[in-house]
Amino acid sequence: MNSTDLYLDLMKRCLSFSIWGEVPKQVELDQLPIAQRTAWRALLAVGDGKQTLRLMRNIEFDPKLRLEGLDHPSMAHTMIGLKRLDNLQFCVEEALKNNVPGDLMETGVWRGGSTIFMRAILKAHQITNRKVWVADSFQGLPEPDETRYPADKGDELHLLSHLAVSVEQVKQNFDRYGLLDDQVEFLPGWFRDSLPNAPVKQLAVLRLDGDMYESTMDALTHLYPKLSSGGYLIVDDYGYLESCRQAVHDYREAHNITAPIHQVDWTGVYWQCPAES
Repeated sequence: MNSTDLYLDLMKRCLSFSIWGEVPKQVELDQLPIAQRTAWRALLAVGDGKQTLRLMRNIEFDPKLRLEGLDHPSMAHTMIGLKRLDNLQFCVEEALKNNVPGDLMETGVWRGGSTIFMRAILKAHQITNRKVWVADSFQGLPEPDETRYPADKGDELHLLSHLAVSVEQVKQNFDRYGLLDDQVEFLPGWFRDSLPNAPVKQLAVLRLDGDMYESTMDALTHLYPKLSSGGYLIVDDYGYLESCRQAVHDYREAHNITAPIHQVDWTGVYWQCPAES
């Protein structure tokens, strides 16, 4: 490996927390089985009442799960796994090698891991004339609009508080890797509000991680037309969520997109925007 490959490999291991494995996780007393809960409470009652109890549960690290992005590590800056990070690197480096014009962008960034990695790739290859666009509500997923998007009926992702990561926290994560600079642009807001007038002129790589039909369709509608010929479209939740998959198929059918869809792992897919003839 050369120095560029070594740096990017280390970035992937750090962003996915693979280099450390996993850390013990705090367990609330009420989460224990009744017998254990009763025993611990009895033990605390013996003392002077000033004890502080902090229970920790060891989490076994399985590198195969981390490779596929199946274990959602608590301390990582990305949950997409090493295979999807490898795919992101492939798409960006192919676009750079072939001089595909445009910036890099992800819609739905969580803690920022994939966009941090995009910026790392640009820095590793000394690219100074492209930006990384970081688009997210920074407050989690929207409540489903079942009238306009029936495919999202019953979706409860908006109830998952751990998916809401503030823009300040994401910026801090960029800064921890020394990658927060003027080549990184943030687009906060619900996609239906932020993407129609987003100041993004042209894209070489577009990665979608919006989970829902609405979020996926908003990103495709407003950003796919900006994807350059020879550029790459990556969809994170295609295999996992039917609503996301349906949005992709509906958009492709409506716009006569026939480029073959390539599988990355159990959920991620990508295709290359055909070059103009």
